[in-house]
Amino acid sequence: MDISEDTAVKIATLQAKLNKKLGPEFISQRPGPSGGPKLTYAEGWKIINLTNEVFGFNGWSSNVVSITTDFIDYNEESRRYNVGVTAIVRVTLRDGVFHEDVGCGLLENSKTKGGALDKCKKEAVTDALKRTLRNFGNLLGNCLYDKSYTQEVVKMKVPAVRIF
Repeated sequence: MDISEDTAVKIATLQAKLNKKLGPEFISQRPGPSGGPKLTYAEGWKIINLTNEVFGFNGWSSNVVSITTDFIDYNEESRRYNVGVTAIVRVTLRDGVFHEDVGCGLLENSKTKGGALDKCKKEAVTDALKRTLRNFGNLLGNCLYDKSYTQEVVKMKVPAVRIF
């Protein structure tokens, strides 16, 4: 492909940004399933804000390719619902480059089916969006899959935010 020098510089600058790793202010932790080790993650809104900073608010878009309810189980004894949903999301950049990935949402012991489906769909789409964005580089979450990096970054102190 033949590209102008200006385009090559823009691509190199963007790639340099995407190669950077997330700072501690973007990273959260929560208990792992069944009392396992803590899970390190980035909240969806933080990754969306960062994506807007990197590509511009009008430099990218996302769409839900598919969303599937995998199961809705009702327990007669507890009168509660267990629900699982998966979603596939595509993120497309202004130049047409895109990535897709899958995410899931799970809720156990919900009092209502509608509430469980609502939460699971949102969770599945957010999970898929974050998983898709990580394909663009470390800055958008791929660095969280590097266990040696996450072990060190969670030890860093996050500077306090000053509100004027």
